[in-house]
Amino acid sequence: MMPLRPPASPVATARNNPTAPTLSIVIPVFNEADNLPVLLARLAEVRESLGVSSEVILVDDGSSDASPGMLRDAANSAPGIIAVLLSRNFGHQPAISAGFLYTSGQAVAVLDADLQDPPELLGEMLEKWRAGHHVVYARRKARANEGIIKRATASAFYRLLRRLVPFNVPVDVGDFSLMDRRIVDLLNALPERNRYVRGLRSWMGYSHTFIEYERPPRYAGKPKYTFGKSLSLALHAIVSFSALPLRLTTYVGFGFAVGSLALGIWFIIERLFIGGTVRGWASLIVVVCFIGGMQLLGLGIIGQYISRIYDEVKQRPLFLVREVIGNVAADGVHSRTKLPDSIAHALR
Repeated sequence: MMPLRPPASPVATARNNPTAPTLSIVIPVFNEADNLPVLLARLAEVRESLGVSSEVILVDDGSSDASPGMLRDAANSAPGIIAVLLSRNFGHQPAISAGFLYTSGQAVAVLDADLQDPPELLGEMLEKWRAGHHVVYARRKARANEGIIKRATASAFYRLLRRLVPFNVPVDVGDFSLMDRRIVDLLNALPERNRYVRGLRSWMGYSHTFIEYERPPRYAGKPKYTFGKSLSLALHAIVSFSALPLRLTTYVGFGFAVGSLALGIWFIIERLFIGGTVRGWASLIVVVCFIGGMQLLGLGIIGQYISRIYDEVKQRPLFLVREVIGNVAADGVHSRTKLPDSIAHALR
C-alpha cells in the first residue's frame, strides 16, 4: 500500500498557490446569534492587525435562531467571508470538517463562535507556524467559570485518552488550533465519517507545538456541549483510536473464568475433605447478577465498535451543504473532493 501523502494537482496545495490567502479561519456556528456581532467585529480587527491576507469560513450547523441570516449578511457585505449553511445539525466535528473543504489558505485556524477561543491569539499562533511547526495548539492553563466537576472530568479524560492511544495526544487542548495546509489536505483526504478532529491531527504526527492561554467564559448564551454530549464525544474519541476496551473485555472474561474454576475446586475440596456445606444463596445471586452485568457491559463495548463499522460501511456523506454564500477559491471544495490516484489508492 502506498503511503498517504498530501494531495497534489489537481488538488491544489495552497502553499504553492501565489493567489491563496495566508490564513483561513474556520468557525462552526450553532445558535450563536448573541455572539456573532461581537465575534465578527473582533475578527475584523484581528484580520486587519495581522497584516496578512485572510478569509473566514463560517459554518452554520443547522441553527434554529437568527444565525443563518446573520451569516448571509456577513458574507454578502464583508470581503473574505464565506458562509456555509448545512442542511441540518450534523454536529460540531462534521461542521469543522465542512469548513476545511472550503479553505484555501496556507494555514488554517479553527475556533469556536462563543469567544472562548480568543481570535487575538492568532498572531502568536502564526509566528509559531512560520517557525516551521505544522500544528499549533492553544493549551488551556485555566478555565474561567467552569465547575470543579467539569474541570476534573475533562482533565481525567485527556490523560486517560493519552494512555489508551498509541500516539502522543496533548492534554488540555480542544479544537482551537492553527494547522499547516498539508495537515488540512490530509484531513480532507481521510475517508472516516466518525471524526474526532483533535485526535486525527495528533495521529498524523508532524511537528506540533503550543501556546498557553486562560480560557475566558462564554460571551453570551448557554454552552452547547452539555455533560451528555461531552461524555458522548469522549466515548467516541476512545473507540475511534483505541482497541483497548475490546481487549479489556477479554481480560475480564478470562479473569472470571479462572476465578470460577478456582472457586469450584475450593467447593469440591471443602465438601470432600473438610465436610462443610456449600452455602450462600444471597452471595450466589449477587455473583450471577454481577457477571450478567459484566456481560452486558462487554456487549455494549462491542456494540460501540460495531455501530461505527456500520456507519463507515454505509458511506453516507459526513454532512450535506444547503447553501454557500461568498467567493470560494477556484481550488476550493469541488477540486479538493477529487483526489489524485495516489491518494485514492492509499485510502483503499
